[in-house]
Amino acid sequence: MTEPQPDTPEAAARAPRDPDRLIERAGLRGDPNQDQHFLVDDRVLARIPEYLPEDADTSHVLEVGGGTGALTDRLLRIADRVTVVERDSRLAAFLREEFAAEVENGRLTVLEGDALELDLPEFTACVSNLPYGISSEITFRLLPRGVPLVLMFQKEFGERMAAESGTSEYGRLSVSAQHYGDVEVVETVPKGAFSPAPAVESVVVRVTPRDPDYEVDDESFFLDFVKALFTQRRKTIRNGIRNTAHISGLSDPEAVVDAADEATLRKRAGKMSPSEFAALATLADEHGR
Repeated sequence: MTEPQPDTPEAAARAPRDPDRLIERAGLRGDPNQDQHFLVDDRVLARIPEYLPEDADTSHVLEVGGGTGALTDRLLRIADRVTVVERDSRLAAFLREEFAAEVENGRLTVLEGDALELDLPEFTACVSNLPYGISSEITFRLLPRGVPLVLMFQKEFGERMAAESGTSEYGRLSVSAQHYGDVEVVETVPKGAFSPAPAVESVVVRVTPRDPDYEVDDESFFLDFVKALFTQRRKTIRNGIRNTAHISGLSDPEAVVDAADEATLRKRAGKMSPSEFAALATLADEHGR
């Protein structure tokens, strides 16, 4: 069986599908109550796939939230294969009809269902205009896969992902996301780029996977420990450790306080770098669990 091939030069030269015409053919308007905001700005649609790292493997690209297929169409131009997840049965049926040739030749697979519940296939990159209501949950399902991600988020969420320690946006989301890769906000997208327009601006975020510059023996505990301390971000690390054992899973938080150095204990979570969190989590794992 031969591997599916990307578009021929003739096919690639065809004009991209018009996003407004796609909405017309689908016969469905976006529903904000269902987290449906269709991206209709041709210029933004053209740029999004280009934000993948130059050396990204595009042999199998995942798209979460296909909508009417405007981004799907652009992804099929740069990928050997695309799998799109769409929870709206009407839109899933439209995608299969609109892209019948690509489905037939094996270049496009449409998975109907909730991306948080479906068994996702192996994929080499993910490019998506995510449903904003599941941004956090789906992002942390994608990050451990260790592949390049180009994802659309509400502006506040994306900026928090990329925030550096010591800034007001820096928090649990920043540390957890940056544990898996380099996180960059690569474009701000205005409300008018969508139909219907959302209530807030959006951003495109690129995550380039890389190993962290620190080691943690138990990744799950590390992430829970970070989560716990940020629930007490206005308190010192000393009090945060003592007050959040029910979240972090520590059985002896006082032993961790006794073992940690005073300079760390006086800090607050917003001033701790990911590597400092990792060192403290390692100490907590050793002395307090």
